[in-house]
Amino acid sequence: MSSKAYRRGYPVAVLVGIEQTQAAVWKIYSQVAKHEGNICLESTRSNTKALYGFHEAIINMFRPSLKEGVKSVIIASPQKTSYGQDFLTHIQEHHQWLQQGANKAAFKQVIGYAITHTQVSNITNLKDFKQSINDSTLEETENIRELLEKRLNTTDKLVMISLEEAEYAIYSREIPGKPKPEYLLLTDKYLTGDKRKNRINRLIQIAQNKKIKTRIINKESPTGIRLNQLGGIICLLK
Repeated sequence: MSSKAYRRGYPVAVLVGIEQTQAAVWKIYSQVAKHEGNICLESTRSNTKALYGFHEAIINMFRPSLKEGVKSVIIASPQKTSYGQDFLTHIQEHHQWLQQGANKAAFKQVIGYAITHTQVSNITNLKDFKQSINDSTLEETENIRELLEKRLNTTDKLVMISLEEAEYAIYSREIPGKPKPEYLLLTDKYLTGDKRKNRINRLIQIAQNKKIKTRIINKESPTGIRLNQLGGIICLLK
């Protein structure tokens, strides 16, 4: 894994800052926030077509993070405005796939500004923001745990339960028609406590390069406890 990746840590959530005529999307890592881009509303909020396009552009900007397995989305908007709720309503009306099924995202709202680096630095240090991250991450990982239990209960071998098995699944050439890796899951305890750090970090980097959803899960969460029961590292196939 590159030194840049070490400095960032692992991805935790997506942060969307929404104001009256602009928005910004950030990927929140365990160590830093990375700016993904800004979106401008081309007209006024009373222009329903322009507002629709504005909301669609926001979704399209964080869609790659969703595909990577980051399913916690925090929406920040100023106090006494409906900007965050307007965006959630858009999702409810036009993107039900984001709120249904095993791969659904977890959305939380916070009050504040998240357009500039300074604003993001301030908001990410707030107690309410940290609680929202914890809440959305818990909801997200519960969805993953449901998926894990379903895969464990199938007759097909869709769960790899060891570093060696995960390496075999992720490093092997994909065969058409055969199950392929979908998730690489490991607890923070496994990541920091196992002596094979170089192998683990290389596996994470290769998994991310192959667009396999990679999640580091709190060891004390229900999902983390379940992963620890299974050894601390899992590769889910589909």
